[in-house]
Amino acid sequence: MFGRRRKRNEEPGEAVEPTAPEAPDEAEVRRVKLAPAPRPEGPWDISEVTRPEEGRVDLGGLFVPGVQGMELRVEVAGESIVAATVVLKDSAVQLQAFAAPKREGIWGEIREEIGAGITGQGGVVDEVEGPLGWELRAQVPVQLPDGKRGMQVVRFVGVDGPRWFLRGVISGQGAVQPQASGVLESVFRDTVVVRGDQPMAPRDPIVLKLPEDATMVPEGVRKQEAQDQDSVSRFAGGMDRLRRGPEISEVR
Repeated sequence: MFGRRRKRNEEPGEAVEPTAPEAPDEAEVRRVKLAPAPRPEGPWDISEVTRPEEGRVDLGGLFVPGVQGMELRVEVAGESIVAATVVLKDSAVQLQAFAAPKREGIWGEIREEIGAGITGQGGVVDEVEGPLGWELRAQVPVQLPDGKRGMQVVRFVGVDGPRWFLRGVISGQGAVQPQASGVLESVFRDTVVVRGDQPMAPRDPIVLKLPEDATMVPEGVRKQEAQDQDSVSRFAGGMDRLRRGPEISEVR
């Protein structure tokens, strides 16, 4: 299903010493149903942050870091806001949080499912240990504006927390060029998740909300705004622009 797993410090094409193959059951135990790993650099649980609202946008289930020049969009499923996307120049990261079991993570299982869905559609997936831990770097089949089929490069990152799981989908130049992804990776790391105490089934999305001072901006005025506000940050102590964007569904 996947290409060979690479370590963080292993460059593409670098020779490695052969190792004895693992038994399938040992490899499976290592990859899934493990307890959440420590998160010394984030993302954070609400219990780990004293003032989560400082420098972040309060979306209820997530506190999303604000960075100079960013645009924040929300994704809607039915009547609920379930994801937020930070757009920065020609790169973006979608953030979505889910409920998870108390004593085991779900990122290993979700990686398997995403990979199977992409390869089943004719895409290519490589499982790599990157700056945010194990991730999927994928070429996903898409339809181009001229009707032809092409491939979009996407990075799926994820971290298991206490009773929650945070997934990030990095697209644009941040998925193609590692040097363009640093700020987006920092946004992912510094996000705060608010799981809440209510009962939730594993993988249920943690619902978000709009800030009280947010305004919904029609899609049609985006080009004019871009011309009028080229040098203006979309984050200035709070969020002055929230857009309702297209829902981005997990590929299964």
